[in-house]
Amino acid sequence: MWINNAYAQFGGAGGSDSGLSSIIMMVGMFAVLYFIMIRPQMKRQKELKTMLESLAKGDEVATASGLMGKITDLKDQYVTIELSPNFTVKMQRSAIAAILPKDTLKSI
Repeated sequence: MWINNAYAQFGGAGGSDSGLSSIIMMVGMFAVLYFIMIRPQMKRQKELKTMLESLAKGDEVATASGLMGKITDLKDQYVTIELSPNFTVKMQRSAIAAILPKDTLKSI
C-alpha cells in the first residue's frame, strides 16, 4: 500500500561479473582478517607457550592477577611461588603472565 514494488532488470553480461567480484571480495576480507586478527593472536599464543615451557626454579615472575614472586617448585601444571620470605602460593602455570628480569623484586 505504501511501498511500490521495484523490479530490477538484468543486463546480459552483468550477472557473471557480480558473482566473481563477490567471491574475490570475500577472499580479500578473509585475508585481511587473517593478517590483522588471527595471525597475531596465534603468534602471541606461541610466545606464551614457549615462555611457560622455559620456566625454571629461581625465575622471578608476575602473575595475571598482579602478584610477583620467585618460583620455588615446578610441577607439570602447577608452580609454587614465594611471594615473600616463608610465604608461598601454589598456582597453575597458565596464571603466569611474564618473566621478570633478575633482581626485579629486590628493587621494588
